[in-house]
Amino acid sequence: MARKVIIDCDPGIDDALALTIALFDPRLEVLAVTTSSGNVEAEQCARNVLGLLEKLDPPRYPRIGIGTDPDDAPVGDGRDLHGSDGLGNLGLTPVERQHLLPSDKLIIDRVKAAPSEVTILCLGPLTSVAKAFQRDPSIISQIDRIVIAGGATPGHGDVTPAAEFNMHFDPQSAQRVLRSPTTKTLLPLDVTNRIRFDLEILSHLPLKYTRVGSILHTMLPHLFRSYRQVLGQETIPLQGVLGVIYLLAPELFTCEQFMVDVEDQGSISRGATIIDRRSQAPEAHDLELATSVDAEAVRDLVIRSFRYAGQSSE
Repeated sequence: MARKVIIDCDPGIDDALALTIALFDPRLEVLAVTTSSGNVEAEQCARNVLGLLEKLDPPRYPRIGIGTDPDDAPVGDGRDLHGSDGLGNLGLTPVERQHLLPSDKLIIDRVKAAPSEVTILCLGPLTSVAKAFQRDPSIISQIDRIVIAGGATPGHGDVTPAAEFNMHFDPQSAQRVLRSPTTKTLLPLDVTNRIRFDLEILSHLPLKYTRVGSILHTMLPHLFRSYRQVLGQETIPLQGVLGVIYLLAPELFTCEQFMVDVEDQGSISRGATIIDRRSQAPEAHDLELATSVDAEAVRDLVIRSFRYAGQSSE
């Protein structure tokens, strides 16, 4: 039986790549794709998802939710790496759809329709999930698991020395979700950055004439150029993609239980992920922190997943 999943994201090239894999993999049933503000504003994120669905034409069409900006959103976004539209200037122009549900409402509806069966995969800031918890706290106990691609050990952040982008963008929501009594898995930068891709991956992509291939051959070269020009790096991580890979092959990751929280104050420490490693730390049985990964096996699975999606979209 396929695993029921809600994907909450802010595409963003890596999130778009994650969606591409998830929408074609028969082991996942993507019930909904909800958006939040992050790499680009929430409305643009929703347009990106709609455009991707029209372009990819997957076997199953999920419902789409549109998010809102957090109350204390930072000025910065991810356009320097992801392009003006968030998708490497792919230029998708989706047909406008009326009556998109708010992301938090759609999360609530989908969880209640299949209690204890739905996994929420969080690839962006946690604004929409936190709002769903506020709007209807009863769903907290009905979620199977929350998988979060985000966070970082202090000193190894990406947007600041202390913080990863998603946690920094809306630390109040991240704090609310991490403190909730749900079963959670956190995939921090410390682990996801160990799996990096060089230009060789371009030779392993689906052919350009496939629906998936045409998108990948535009977005990935843009991301390589951005990382080289903006960050001076020749390889790229794909944090969002690894969130989907965790759902498909959790055995490739080693996890340990920790008490984890997010700092929501301070100009320097905003969004810092705090991992309590003290021997006398309070016991927390609801959060698994990924601490290591089989990098080679994950790289191989990512490439195979892209190829499968390409074959399915010919």
